[in-house]
Amino acid sequence: MRRRGLLASAGAAAVAAVTGCSVPAPRRGGPTADPAPGIPITSSRRAQLMQIAAHPDDDLYFMNPDGRRMLDAGVPLVSVYVTAGEHDGKNHIPGRPGVPADKAAYSSARHQGLRQAYATMLGLGTFTTWQKGVITLRGDRRAEINTLTHGNRRVELVFLNLSMHAPRRWSALPSLWKDRALGLRTVVADDSPVRKADTYDYDALVEVLVGLMERYRPTVIHTLDPDPDIQHSDEKTRKKDSEQPGYSDHADHTAVASFSWAAMVRWAADATRDGGSLPAFVATSFRGYYNRHWPKNLPAPVLKEKAAQLVPYGGDPSWACGNSGGCGDYNVGGDRPLTNKKGWVRATHYRYPDAGPVVSTEPDGRLAVYGVLGLRAVRWRETHPGSGEWGEPGDLGGGPLAPGLGGVTLADGRQLLFGLRFAALGGHGGPNAREVVLLEQRRPGGPFLAWTGLGNPERGDDRGRRLGVPVAVAGPDGRVHLFVRNADKGVSGRVREPGGTWGPWRDLGGAEVQDGLSAAVDGSGRVHLFAAGREHVHHWTQDTPGGPVSFRPGGALPVPGGPVAVAPAGDGGLVLYYRGPARADVTAVRPDGTPAPKAALDGYGPVTVTATPRGPAFLGRDLRGRVRIRTPGPAGRLATRTGGVVPLGRAALVPHPRHGLLAVGLGADAHPWTWTPEPRTQG
Repeated sequence: MRRRGLLASAGAAAVAAVTGCSVPAPRRGGPTADPAPGIPITSSRRAQLMQIAAHPDDDLYFMNPDGRRMLDAGVPLVSVYVTAGEHDGKNHIPGRPGVPADKAAYSSARHQGLRQAYATMLGLGTFTTWQKGVITLRGDRRAEINTLTHGNRRVELVFLNLSMHAPRRWSALPSLWKDRALGLRTVVADDSPVRKADTYDYDALVEVLVGLMERYRPTVIHTLDPDPDIQHSDEKTRKKDSEQPGYSDHADHTAVASFSWAAMVRWAADATRDGGSLPAFVATSFRGYYNRHWPKNLPAPVLKEKAAQLVPYGGDPSWACGNSGGCGDYNVGGDRPLTNKKGWVRATHYRYPDAGPVVSTEPDGRLAVYGVLGLRAVRWRETHPGSGEWGEPGDLGGGPLAPGLGGVTLADGRQLLFGLRFAALGGHGGPNAREVVLLEQRRPGGPFLAWTGLGNPERGDDRGRRLGVPVAVAGPDGRVHLFVRNADKGVSGRVREPGGTWGPWRDLGGAEVQDGLSAAVDGSGRVHLFAAGREHVHHWTQDTPGGPVSFRPGGALPVPGGPVAVAPAGDGGLVLYYRGPARADVTAVRPDGTPAPKAALDGYGPVTVTATPRGPAFLGRDLRGRVRIRTPGPAGRLATRTGGVVPLGRAALVPHPRHGLLAVGLGADAHPWTWTPEPRTQG
């Protein structure tokens, strides 16, 4: 039997025990996501990146530098572009009004821009010849595929080329997601080997994406944001920012992200039907036009590299590229990505930012790592205590889950895991809901009880979709405090009593913050919560241990560029560590705004900090994306991970009995990597 007894009971009773957890049901008949645990997992450990974008250039604006880092490390890349990107057919040339409309030519020019950008990324000439071909998709549909290799690196570009607009449907792709009766034609681009248009409906697009996933077996899937922030701008500003009414992103981005998530759910469900194995992949969703509204988080060297990749994409009408439709998306060329006031290129944000994998110590001394694989919770265990090597993942169920888990170890050693679940993911007018879920360990190091639904602090599915990644912390009184970013961009919380009962959701007030919350307990036993706002770090805490957590106004903390790390200070207080907007260095400050000794760890992205007897130790990425550790103490040294699989997202940093410090993260092969800052190891 594939169930391994990790639920309270098996079969229908086990599924029924997932209190409040409904299962997404696509309109097409067939398998759906099963939240029960025990499904076998198949992993080739062969890294493969798949990007799914709405328009040509979404990957360059919103998914880099992550995609570029993987490509540089030799991870094969296939990038799928759902729309033709043809818009009104006008390839605007700055300073030249009156450009004629030609949708087939404009789509072709944007394809050429992508070929130019990726050839440059591979270290080849801008106009290097690609292999052009036609790929047959599910439903006997056809799409253009472009392939280029250089050494051990390979890029494939797949152009589905669905129309952005249709008669009586200006936003055609969002309409395709919502309307079960709609059929959408493709655009036949100039110079394409595909010479006949196809028609897509809702199920056809999902099936085509599932077929591509099955063909390439990606270990990493990059998507856009399926649940963008609520954003109420006046109509003039909204149109200028190219955002959909009421939300901080382009409507096509949301629709393609929703189709991508529906396809991932169906791929996993199809694969596990009749006792089959779950494909091992890690999903990452990237924010889009959200970047316009929040502090920019890329320091100058990283921004320069990212923006430079848009220059060959934008191209120039004077170039002799050999493509009859044009030589790029001309309005994006030159220095325009950097001078564009929307600032999209100046940041890269995850939709579901977490603090890295949850790491705990088992009763036998082995480490356990918890994460999300194939949209389900999994556990890896060390092969033996102190080895730093990992066995195969064990499926804990709960899917489909958003990336990232929150974790708390109780005083008795049992583990609590918190996830954000796609409780329903239906297009064509179906339900689309999210809920916070809990997995509680039965005994330390042992099996888990059934998944429990903790609901949603928001009323209504639309607002409920805006939730962030759950973060939790255990107080010395045995209470567990759970926090999530809510639809108003504030914070909601819920408290679990020592006996296991949960209080109601409460809105904790405060100002607007980004996701990526950080919770900690100080030396007096008070719970604290920190979050990055637009102008400073926001703070919630208790007046006394055991009291309610409430917002602390004041604004004494310097402006952050992203999530905040928190560590205990020697006097029982706390110290915050984070990078400021567009800064490579790390800010160190007390909650009252008093400066603290800095951590010399220049780079980009969030910082991870852990307490040791000699003081705090730090982990982050350098300006080239490599993992670095600053060891503790006045004589602490800086070590850089120079080998091993390319890391994904944030990593955990834990004290280790054998290695002193151990960095643990997930790699592009969908498997944990470990590294300790010793000369003999590479990770």
